[in-house]
Amino acid sequence: MGSTDSKLNFRKAVIQLTTKTQPVEATDDAFWDQFWADTTTTVQDVFALVPAAEIRAVREESPSNLATLCYKAVEKLVQGAESGCPSEKEKQVVLNCCRILTRILPYIFEDQDWRGFFWSTVPGAGRAGVNELDDDEGARPLAESLLLAIADLLFCPDFTVHSHKRGPDSVESMQSIDSCEYIWEAGVGFAQSPPLNYIHDLNRTELLRLLLTCFSEAMYLPPSSDNTILNPWVTFFCSTENRHALPLFTSLLNVVCAYDPVGYGIPYNHLLFSDYREQLVEQAVQILIVTLEHDGGIPHPPASPSRPENLFVNYLSRIHREEDFDFVLKGLARLLTNPLTQTYLPNSTKKIQFHQELLVLFWKLCDFNKKFLFFVLKSSDVLDILVPILYYLNDARADQSRVGLMHIGVFILLLLSGERNFGVRLNKPYSLHVPMDIPVFTGTHADLLIVVFHKIITTGHQRLQPLFDCLLTIIVNVSPYLKSLSMVAANKLLHLLEAFSTTWFLFSAAQNHHLVFFLLEAFNNIIQYQFDGNCNLVYAIIRKRNVFHQLANLPSDPSSIQKALQRKKKSPDVISRTSSQETVSMEGSHPAVPAEPGTLKASLVAMPGIDKLTEKSQVSEDGTMVAFLRGVLNGSEYWFICSLLSQVLSWKCKLPLQTIMRLLQVLVPQVEKICIDKGLTDESEILKFLQHGTLVGLLPVPHPILIRKYQANAGTAMWFRTYMWGVVYLRNVDPPIWYDTDVRLFEIQRM
Repeated sequence: MGSTDSKLNFRKAVIQLTTKTQPVEATDDAFWDQFWADTTTTVQDVFALVPAAEIRAVREESPSNLATLCYKAVEKLVQGAESGCPSEKEKQVVLNCCRILTRILPYIFEDQDWRGFFWSTVPGAGRAGVNELDDDEGARPLAESLLLAIADLLFCPDFTVHSHKRGPDSVESMQSIDSCEYIWEAGVGFAQSPPLNYIHDLNRTELLRLLLTCFSEAMYLPPSSDNTILNPWVTFFCSTENRHALPLFTSLLNVVCAYDPVGYGIPYNHLLFSDYREQLVEQAVQILIVTLEHDGGIPHPPASPSRPENLFVNYLSRIHREEDFDFVLKGLARLLTNPLTQTYLPNSTKKIQFHQELLVLFWKLCDFNKKFLFFVLKSSDVLDILVPILYYLNDARADQSRVGLMHIGVFILLLLSGERNFGVRLNKPYSLHVPMDIPVFTGTHADLLIVVFHKIITTGHQRLQPLFDCLLTIIVNVSPYLKSLSMVAANKLLHLLEAFSTTWFLFSAAQNHHLVFFLLEAFNNIIQYQFDGNCNLVYAIIRKRNVFHQLANLPSDPSSIQKALQRKKKSPDVISRTSSQETVSMEGSHPAVPAEPGTLKASLVAMPGIDKLTEKSQVSEDGTMVAFLRGVLNGSEYWFICSLLSQVLSWKCKLPLQTIMRLLQVLVPQVEKICIDKGLTDESEILKFLQHGTLVGLLPVPHPILIRKYQANAGTAMWFRTYMWGVVYLRNVDPPIWYDTDVRLFEIQRM
């Protein structure tokens, strides 16, 4: 009964606020206390009892009342931060104010005229603790007061952290507390692991939810590649003005990386107990990726009065101890691998849902801290990141609502492939039993990568075509280091070449030939640098030698081009789905499926072309850097064919076929002779012969290894910003913080 009465009273207060035509005085505490004095309203209650239409109505018709509500709620948070919330009632007031501000802030942000409201000064909120109402000098903007109060409250003894009081009479002053002694979890820079307290976790989660809502002003600005535009909330919170910046950054990182969703491994434990730590971890990782986004993807921009240093980026870039790197990497790998875990009891282990945020965090770590990147690549631990990424890519390939996940996974692999050690690590045998609907094979992690990439290209949805360049660039980058491809992987690569080198595909778009250049470059790298162990690939090349001969004799006259284009109209599919020699899929796997009807997705800005994604200084002389596939004919057919003819003539003579044609010239007669002389029809005997063969002194001089390294730019920074905030929007559905508000950074689309 009491709960119903309290909700009724809260609802009455909301109605009073929306119907009052005259401003309510800020000093009318009896009126304002109705919004936070009750002890039984949850955040879900607040969202249900404060409808969007009524918030907008107050904003338009009684703006002073909305302003006073915000001011009074912030004032209560500031008071709670100063007092340390010694009573249960004060704690409840703080939580209720958090919920109300979380509900209201998006409607402040969506209105351009209101966006500056929180950055206006409030009488009496001085920068140096000045509390005189008539002294406005040095007054602090409301946003700063709010952010500092949240930071203080996140290290409030007996509210969000364990008390260190020595006895019943000792007092912990909020003003003098050293929050570095109250870090939430052991890990980076902190050895003690405080006992779990679910009340503290819940309170931290509420405060972090409000903090994330403060940062979300970025959602209400249209996409812009201008990196000088800063998020003022993030800028202030991550500056030296926040005395808790270091312990909070450390707490967030440690809570995420120490989290073990499986717990003690008791089957179905997640159905028996509520895991409050999971909610905290989700909010923590979202706060981390949003604060680390501040610098637009450009590492360490120089600090200046207009661009103060982001301490979170600074702290992340300065982590250097091997034990810290090991803790972070193992934690992220454990969480990323969690959804892949198979058990004999169906649904018996908890499956986390925040893998996209984890991938963005891993990206930030590698991008901002090169020592961490080198640590990741120093051992085969990098494969513990690779396998789950390949799992997510394979699983999401048919679902257009997860195209952003496909991009972030490929981005990470592109970044890793720019380092030699990544290619070397791929030679480790693959022995896991991850449930993927790919052909069963025996081989290495390189084989797994190639097989999954082939599956994405041949059975993914059409919106993945812009990623083909990136996928093949990754294969080219690692190819000089691949010691022994399996027959399955070798056949997949040859199938891709066969599909991409058909005349109708080559001529149907100006950039399509670049995919062939990439594959030829990969073959050349393996032949020149890893010939000895790659008899499977050499055999596959010999079997498909007609593909190379057709490329060498590619017709380039107008009538041939016209015929090829007419064939394209009859068979519009980019790649034949039937000739890929599919075999039985791995045990326990499920086919990739499209999104359920009604699934929400956030739109993304266009991804820059591969030439913008990678270092131009690394481009090979044959100009094999490419932009996106464009399978569309423009203008009249005659002029199109004329322009296409000149393009074909310019790239045809640059096809890097010399090494492969020399290989075929030497080995094909030998293989044919041994087959005739010994009557061989068995594949294994031919492979044995090729295994002991050599091309030393017979091939052209080895070309230099060219690696295309990822490079940050304004376009990728903008892509990451829209993707990251789209994920945050869609993942926060209970309560639905931003649902049905006028976000402008992206569009919410229903599948």
